[in-house]
Amino acid sequence: MERVPILEIGGVLLVSIQIDLQDQTVLALQEDLADRISASGAHGVVIDISGVEIVDSFIGRMFATIASLSRLFDATTVVVGMRPAVAITLVELGLTLGDVRTALNLERGLKILGDLRRGSR
Repeated sequence: MERVPILEIGGVLLVSIQIDLQDQTVLALQEDLADRISASGAHGVVIDISGVEIVDSFIGRMFATIASLSRLFDATTVVVGMRPAVAITLVELGLTLGDVRTALNLERGLKILGDLRRGSR
């Protein structure tokens, strides 16, 4: 099973998904992220899904679960790079991402996290 790499940049964990997501991969990512947020004290998580072609209901729910886990560790999650076809699929499946923030690209996602961080001081 492939693992999704998690990079840390200035208190933000960056997850760039460039592989086809299988259920086990997403479950491992959830655990890895929880461990990394806890260990690093990161204030934000950016999940770049620009390389994701297909999202099913399980994977969509896992993004919301990851955001909930992040919130428990006082981190904000932003999903970036969602393709139109993925957004349409999520709507057709009746899935919402809950409190997950979204942005068109990585730059905008990092700006959201920076703005939130400055606003909380």
